[in-house]
Amino acid sequence: MPPMGSLRQSNIIVIEGTITLKMAKFVKYVYEQMPEPKYVIAMGACAIKGGVFYGSYHMVPASKVVPVDGYVSGCPPTPEALLKAVKELQEKIVHA
Repeated sequence: MPPMGSLRQSNIIVIEGTITLKMAKFVKYVYEQMPEPKYVIAMGACAIKGGVFYGSYHMVPASKVVPVDGYVSGCPPTPEALLKAVKELQEKIVHA
């Protein structure tokens, strides 16, 4: 399968790293450009709650910007944890 050439060709976005207040609008823009059905995985402590920047005035958790369907905890998260989140998302899609 060739790589996707555009946002309008992908159904899943993996958010990794911290999201600043300035970056939040771009994350939301990317999400809005994706076709339905669309899914989001927040990967790592920074994307989930801000990581070491938790409580900072300029950090926003991914779930406050876009609806998150799956979480991959860890700092850094392991490859196995990412695979587990993808499999859980697949199960969620199949049973929806």
